[in-house]
Amino acid sequence: MGSRIRLIFLLAGICSIMAACRKQSQSSGGGRYSGTIVVNGQTRAYNIVFPPNYNGQQELSLVIGLHGGGGNAEQFENNSRLTDKANAEGFIVVYPNGSGRLQTWNGGLCCGAAAAENIDDVKFISMLIDKLKAEYKIDPKRIYATGHSNGGIMSYRLACELSDKIAAIAPNASTMEMITPCKPSRAVPILHMHSKLDENVPIEGGYGVGISNAYFYPLDSVFTVWALNNSCNPAPQTIVKDGYTETKWVGCNSNTVIDYYLTNDGGHAWPGIGVSTMGNPSSTAINANDLLWAFFQQHRLP
Repeated sequence: MGSRIRLIFLLAGICSIMAACRKQSQSSGGGRYSGTIVVNGQTRAYNIVFPPNYNGQQELSLVIGLHGGGGNAEQFENNSRLTDKANAEGFIVVYPNGSGRLQTWNGGLCCGAAAAENIDDVKFISMLIDKLKAEYKIDPKRIYATGHSNGGIMSYRLACELSDKIAAIAPNASTMEMITPCKPSRAVPILHMHSKLDENVPIEGGYGVGISNAYFYPLDSVFTVWALNNSCNPAPQTIVKDGYTETKWVGCNSNTVIDYYLTNDGGHAWPGIGVSTMGNPSSTAINANDLLWAFFQQHRLP
């Protein structure tokens, strides 16, 4: 009996070592893997990608990439090419999946089943951040969120309700759709990218031509809210450049800024990727990945 017990413990030890080796191979020296987490009884999925310089010793930045409504983690990774930027610059990127048959995020009033069923996506992202910080070397002061369309709307909700964990956000082709007033616990830096030709989420607000059937708040009202939240100078600085206009609110609390890039070209697509997405041309005036990473590097949690 004693030898049998020793054999069981030996086999358990070998399995434990093998599991540790598998985890190490997935999370050091680059690479990717898929994971799940249970939130309110629902299994939620995500893909995480590590840059080649990840060694499990040095804390790296984490960028959360949120797909648009009806998309998914793989689609957003392919369309945004954010992984290429992460590998080149040395940050970790995680691509969570929304919920439902047509996967969406509950950004408040938008979008789809996630909003209709009041899915707690803020809790999902909060638990995901905690899980990844516990498992990997991630700098807790340098965690950021970006997203396209419905994913950008979700980024705004995270800034409102999870400002103790999210250092800055960079939404694209989106707006803010909060049901309750946005009351972050701190000033949050915001980089917003949009095309004036975007008909899915029009900059002047109203109903877009997409499948969400949602009403979108005009962007000027969104920036007014955030300029007040961040205690910025009420009059922004505006610079007209070749192909786009940059509007920036400065003088904000904690050296935060609100930086808004409005392109003359493109549509409801990720800027700078050089290809159309679902019939929407990508702006060539700016590169979203270059802009967001340069922006994120300037901001961290206090």
